[in-house]
Amino acid sequence: MQLPEVLWQDVDLAEAKALRQAFGGFATGVAIVTCLDEQQQPVGLTINSFSSVSLDPALVLWSLVNHSPSRTVFENAEYFAINILGADQQDVGLNFAKPIADKFQHGVWNIEQSKAPVLEGCVVQFVCKNEKQIEAGDHQIFLGKIEQCRHSNQRPLLFCKGQFSEWPQYKEAS
Repeated sequence: MQLPEVLWQDVDLAEAKALRQAFGGFATGVAIVTCLDEQQQPVGLTINSFSSVSLDPALVLWSLVNHSPSRTVFENAEYFAINILGADQQDVGLNFAKPIADKFQHGVWNIEQSKAPVLEGCVVQFVCKNEKQIEAGDHQIFLGKIEQCRHSNQRPLLFCKGQFSEWPQYKEAS
C-alpha cells in the first residue's frame, strides 16, 4: 500500500497567523463556557481550548485570551460550566463566538438548577469551582474542580482547520 505524499510546510513561530493555522490542525471538540457575573447575569463564550487534567481530584482546564472583555468576569466567578456541544448545536456555538448582546437566546439554558448556566441537549455538562488561574503568554488558563457532571448520548461537534465537522463513524461506547 502506497501512502499519499505528505506536503510539509515549516512554520515561522513569529507569525501568529501561521502558528494559529498549525494549531488548527488539531481536531477538538467545541464547548461553551459560562458563568454568572456579579449581578447574577449569565455570561458565556465558545471555546475549543478545553482539556481534562486529573481524575483525583477531578480537574479540567480551559484558556481565554488576555484581551477578552469577559476575562475579569470569569476571573471573579466562583463557578463556571463547560458545555460540550453536540453535532446539532453548531448554531449555538457560532452565536457564542460572536460579540452579540443576548447570547442566551440561543439554545435551551438551565440557570436556576446550577451554579453556572448549563446547556440542555449537549454532550457533557461540567460545573466547576473556579480553583485557579495561571497566566500563560497571551492567555489565561482557568483550572476548575468538577463539582457536577452529566453526559448524554449526543454526537459531538468537532472543529478542525477552521471548520465545524462531525465524527462520521461515531458509535456510543458501551
